[in-house]
Amino acid sequence: MKVYFAPNTRAVRTVWLLEEIGLTYELERFALGQKEMRGPDYLHINPNGRVPTLVDGDVTLSESTAIAQYLGARYAPDLTPGPEDAHFAQYLQWLHYAEGMIMPPVNNYVVETILLPPERRTPEIATRAMKLINRTLGAAEAHMAGRAFLAGDFTVADTITGHAVIMCRRMGAAFDGLPNLSAYADRLESRPAFQAAEAV
Repeated sequence: MKVYFAPNTRAVRTVWLLEEIGLTYELERFALGQKEMRGPDYLHINPNGRVPTLVDGDVTLSESTAIAQYLGARYAPDLTPGPEDAHFAQYLQWLHYAEGMIMPPVNNYVVETILLPPERRTPEIATRAMKLINRTLGAAEAHMAGRAFLAGDFTVADTITGHAVIMCRRMGAAFDGLPNLSAYADRLESRPAFQAAEAV
C-alpha cells in the first residue's frame, strides 16, 4: 500500500487513518507545490496532480473521503458503522460534512491568505470565507454537545471532519465560543495515531 503525501494537506487524514488501523504503508512524500506533482509520472497516477493518492494493489483513489471510506470498509469495519448501527446516519452526515460544508470556505481562505501573492489577494473574500467557516463550525459545535466523537465511538468520520476542525482552529477560526469543538480537537490531537501522522 502506497500513499502520495504532502504535509499540511488532506493527505494527513489518510496517514492518520492508516495509523489508527495499524496498516503498513509506503510513503511517497512531496512538498506542497513541488514541480514533480505536475510531472508526467505522477499525473499518470493522479491526473489532478494533488494529494492524497492511495494505491492499494490494483486500486487507486485520490479523494480523501473516498479513501477513508474504502479503508474503513475493507480494513476497519469496527471504525465504520453499518446500516444496522444506531449511529449509521450520523456517521454518514459527519463523514461528508468536512468536504460538503467546511472545506469550500477553507479553500477560499487559504487561497486568499497564503497561496496568492499579496498584490493579488482580496481581503473581502478572505473575511467572507472566515465567516462561513465559523458558521459551519457552529453546527458542528451544537452536534458535539455531550459527545466525545461525531457518531458514537471514534470512527472514520473523525479522521475527516475532525481533521477539518483541527485545521480550522490552527488557521485562526473563532474557537473561543466553541468549547465542545475545542475539547474535541484536543481529544483528537492527543491520539497517538494522529501524532504519528503529523510526524511523518
